[in-house]
Amino acid sequence: MKVSHPARPVLPHPEEARSAFAAFLTQPLPVWGSALTPQRLVFAVALLVCVSPWGSPPLALLLGLVVALVIGNPFQAQSRRITGKLLQWSVIGLGFGMNAHAAVQAGREGILFTVASIAGTLTLGYFVGRWLKLNPKTSHLIASGTAICGGSAIAAVGPVLKADESQMSVALGAVFILNSIALFIFPVLGHELHLSQNQFGLWCAIAIHDTSSVVGAASHYGDQALQIATTVKLARALWIIPVALGTAFLFKTPGAKVKLPYFILGFIGAMLLNTYVPALQPLAPVAVKLAKIGLTLTLFLIGAGLSAQVLRSVGVRPFVQAALLWVTISAVSLYAILHTVN
Repeated sequence: MKVSHPARPVLPHPEEARSAFAAFLTQPLPVWGSALTPQRLVFAVALLVCVSPWGSPPLALLLGLVVALVIGNPFQAQSRRITGKLLQWSVIGLGFGMNAHAAVQAGREGILFTVASIAGTLTLGYFVGRWLKLNPKTSHLIASGTAICGGSAIAAVGPVLKADESQMSVALGAVFILNSIALFIFPVLGHELHLSQNQFGLWCAIAIHDTSSVVGAASHYGDQALQIATTVKLARALWIIPVALGTAFLFKTPGAKVKLPYFILGFIGAMLLNTYVPALQPLAPVAVKLAKIGLTLTLFLIGAGLSAQVLRSVGVRPFVQAALLWVTISAVSLYAILHTVN
């Protein structure tokens, strides 16, 4: 007697499943009208979680990454335009929570670390880039982003180098990946090593690439760490100007224009108002609270911008250079801080 077996279910091809999922995400919801799709709804819910009492900088970055890699960012172009401005206004708002006298002290303490780490990172980046046989422009962009302030430095140095879009994308992708990792692991390492608020704030400012993740990690550690990290990092960002000018000289770029980080002046102005205009001090906590919310949203948008395409575009050798530079500056600066800073 012949035994019949039930037919095996025919599974959809992975490519067909992805296409069906993508079509579902962009299908307008009939209940709320044609403007709202499942993709936009998930994006909006994640955004609301970020600004809720449960939101935090690491969670915001993680949610942004999940949105980017699972459903995609439905507002990719708008996110790029908003992210930079939102970060700048958030940094200015943080200035209302700082005292000018304490900031000067923190800046004075961090100046030697800043000069040594920037010079050391750019020099090491040159030799590592040659060892890995990287394109000189890509190598210099990665080194500049690691040495100063991540994406801001790359955005400022790129036009001076006359770097093309692919070189900029590779450098930004490599730096942003490591910058995202740093936001999660630095607070954990700081607690494990029993770093003081002063030590951790200084370490963040030197070893984490972007201002957004520096402030995010430091705010997760404590208010004093946040003040020190923000002040030292913004003082460090001013080195974009001499590094960009030096880049124009070394790469012999005629007519190069250097983009100045003007928002740092806004931060200094807010800090001076908070220190010397007592009538504004009752409003300072509100400004700082809004600035922290803006920073959290910035990190969400940064995470949402790291698509799978961006991650694939980096390549092995540029990522190896970026990782070597980051690990080196992190380890050396931590050793120096543990032995010289209380």
